[in-house]
Amino acid sequence: MRPDHNEKCPNVPKTGDEEIVHARNGEIGHPERLKPDRTSMRSLLPLICIAVLCITLSLGLWPFHVPKNDVSWMDNGNGLRFGKASTVFSSLPLQSGDSPEMTLEMWVIPRLIWNSATLVSFYHAENRSLFSLRQSEAGLLLQKETRRDRSSSEKTHFFITDLLRSNQPRFLTVTSGSVGTTIYLNGTLAATAPDFRLSPNDLSGRLILGDSPWQTDSWAGEFLGLALYRRRLTAAEVIQNYTAWRENGQPTERSNLATLYYFDERSGAIVHDQSGSHDDLYIPPRYEVIDQFFLEPVWSEFGMTRSYWSAALKNIVGLVPFGFCFFAYLATRFPSRRAAILTVVLGTTVSLTIEILQWYLPTRDSGSTDIITNTLGTWIGVVFYRVLARSFSSRLPSAELSSNVRV
Repeated sequence: MRPDHNEKCPNVPKTGDEEIVHARNGEIGHPERLKPDRTSMRSLLPLICIAVLCITLSLGLWPFHVPKNDVSWMDNGNGLRFGKASTVFSSLPLQSGDSPEMTLEMWVIPRLIWNSATLVSFYHAENRSLFSLRQSEAGLLLQKETRRDRSSSEKTHFFITDLLRSNQPRFLTVTSGSVGTTIYLNGTLAATAPDFRLSPNDLSGRLILGDSPWQTDSWAGEFLGLALYRRRLTAAEVIQNYTAWRENGQPTERSNLATLYYFDERSGAIVHDQSGSHDDLYIPPRYEVIDQFFLEPVWSEFGMTRSYWSAALKNIVGLVPFGFCFFAYLATRFPSRRAAILTVVLGTTVSLTIEILQWYLPTRDSGSTDIITNTLGTWIGVVFYRVLARSFSSRLPSAELSSNVRV
């Protein structure tokens, strides 16, 4: 018979609370022998942090390369088809004329009725001025923008609803002069804007189809024809040209024609100008943004739109796991306050690195707003972990946070 423990050690009282019967041989052991291996548990935290960092970088830099330009010639007729990341632009800037009156004709088919993207842009890189026509869901937005510097810009716009609701061919005509701007749809008057005037400079510079010159804003659909006149077409000429485009694929009126594109090449990387001005368009093999923003300022990015706030929320939520996991690791090696500061600084550094690298990826936008929202998300992760510190430390004893983290 095994001697009683208290008989061998009469000076050690038998309390019952400190005895544990070992499952293998029935020996009495001390609780310290049965505690989890803290060393192996601690080794998991760095691995988790590395995994979270890799996921964060992957989400911020995907697809890691410059994608193929998603522009193709139509199979069943004249025209160019624009896809997810697509652009076409003039090789040289279009020259502005002397006439104060202008007319722009476009024959397009929107693929997505509720899309918001740029149809056509005229861009001057030297003074960063831009005139663009954007599909804004079912409406058409005409917008002029001039950026004096990185911190300020001047914008004027005019919006017409329901011009692009149907995914059928839409023939848009924009005429402008001293009396303002008039918009026609399929030869019929759609809207007038007496206070919105276009100058010859607005309809000159680099011509970009299906995208913005500053950041990815690709439009999905088909271009069937485009013409630019250095004069204002009359209402009768507008309906006459609409009929000619629809029946013959080219306009009847040709006086003061600045540029004209039939999109009838059906192959190759060049869209030839048929007006005689030789302002050909180029289809790059890889998608590119001709003057991409680098760390666009917060006040320039800000907008009271659903897409803006949705992106901001995603950037906040995306860095919460980063703050949570890195604080859990750093709090085992530093006091709570220092660990929190280090975690937030790391989150900001990672976000800044992502935004700098995004400048080399045309499908991503390099902006300052993301740095602020990512930093906020990191801080929320730290706060969230501190709130759950007691329950977390009970599940992961290796963290030993109950004494380091104030809840």
